[in-house]
Amino acid sequence: MLIVYFDESGDEGYPLSSSELFVLTSIYMNSSVWKENFKKTKDFRKELKERYGFPIKTEIHTKALITDKNPYRQFGWGKEGIVDILYDIFRFIGTLDLKIINVCINKKNIRAKGYKEYNVLEEALKYNVQRIENDVKKNYPDDHYLIITDEGRVGKMRKITRKIQRINYIPSKFSGRSYNVPIEKLIEDPLPKPSEEAHFIQFADAVAYIVYLFVLKKYNNSKWANRVKEKLTMEDVTSLLDFLLEGNVLNTQASGKNKYGIVHYPEK
Repeated sequence: MLIVYFDESGDEGYPLSSSELFVLTSIYMNSSVWKENFKKTKDFRKELKERYGFPIKTEIHTKALITDKNPYRQFGWGKEGIVDILYDIFRFIGTLDLKIINVCINKKNIRAKGYKEYNVLEEALKYNVQRIENDVKKNYPDDHYLIITDEGRVGKMRKITRKIQRINYIPSKFSGRSYNVPIEKLIEDPLPKPSEEAHFIQFADAVAYIVYLFVLKKYNNSKWANRVKEKLTMEDVTSLLDFLLEGNVLNTQASGKNKYGIVHYPEK
């Protein structure tokens, strides 16, 4: 069995929204390697404690870390310390035995296409789960998977995953028509777990936020918040994603449109 962890960056609102993008990231692994990944993560958190004084039980919330908000401000890491911590986190994620899929829903493109309504969370989750399903069917044909996510969106995700196990239309690459391919390998409803108690949800949060920054500048040519610009450059962001690419943890089969496999919808 595979275990899938989800987290996001941005909000799923549309047309009312506080963000240009919504990024939904999944981190998944076979249950047979879960304990080893968990042990390595506990050891890594001890290293962060020894190296930077980062408390082992303090949640890694990447946006707040980069913008030096509470509870991180009290540690006085400064720009260099924060960037060093971020680099260490991404180097470490690249060493784990897992896969990552990133789906970005671009609300700027939704508006440009004139959509009055668009279910951002449903589309992001559907695209993500479909690619997990494809990977499981291809590489783990005798296995199934279950989803663990932060408590905030579990109710909405439960409704969506129940729906796509009955109705899941996929456009044909050849005919231009769509056909129904229900999700088959998912078991149980998405299960809630507080992010502060789930290392892998925190890693999904980290990846989602860096992908958010990448897409915001790469595809939308939009500016980052000042507190982010003070800490990171686009070169930093691509370096962080390159750690994941070099570690072979990105499911680059999710999309052939960029080297990181980021699924980006709708296209212009």
